[in-house]
Amino acid sequence: MSPTQVVVIVIVVLVLAALAAVAVVASRRRSLKQRFGPEYDRVVAERDSRSAAERELRERERQHAELELTPLAPESRDRYAAAWEELQVRFVDSPAETVGDADELVSRLIAERGYPTGDFSDQIARLSVEHARTLTHYRDAHEIRLRNERGEASTEELRQAVVHYRALFADLLGADPVGHQPPEQRRPDHPHDATSR
Repeated sequence: MSPTQVVVIVIVVLVLAALAAVAVVASRRRSLKQRFGPEYDRVVAERDSRSAAERELRERERQHAELELTPLAPESRDRYAAAWEELQVRFVDSPAETVGDADELVSRLIAERGYPTGDFSDQIARLSVEHARTLTHYRDAHEIRLRNERGEASTEELRQAVVHYRALFADLLGADPVGHQPPEQRRPDHPHDATSR
């Protein structure tokens, strides 16, 4: 084999290796985008680089894998669904207190499923692996609850907080908490559905 042929073979091998590496990176990126959805874009926007964001998301996956998550027993699911319906009824008379109750109920459900309930950012990180599509709701509800504690939230914002909490609650519950029916099966005039309009 001539030296020119050796050089050409080495160049071809290097190009193929580079293409394979690019394909692996693209595949990992696609996988992270699918798993984390809008949370992927959020983390990329917050970090210095896309690779730093992707390292963080892979670390979240690693930490999530260490959790001992448990599915809810049917009795627990029924108990939580009933508690949520009761909470929505109470909203009419005491919206400010109901937002705090919604936060506590969601936190109890998070804990029972096996997620951490301490630091909010740690909680968000662990939840993001399986519940990324409802985290924006949870963040918004948390922010409104904090404004409510300072006496700065309007009744409409409190209503929105309950709607936001409900999104994560239903995701964790595995069912819509109102009547245990998927949204398309609920009657739009259901009396306990006032907070979702």
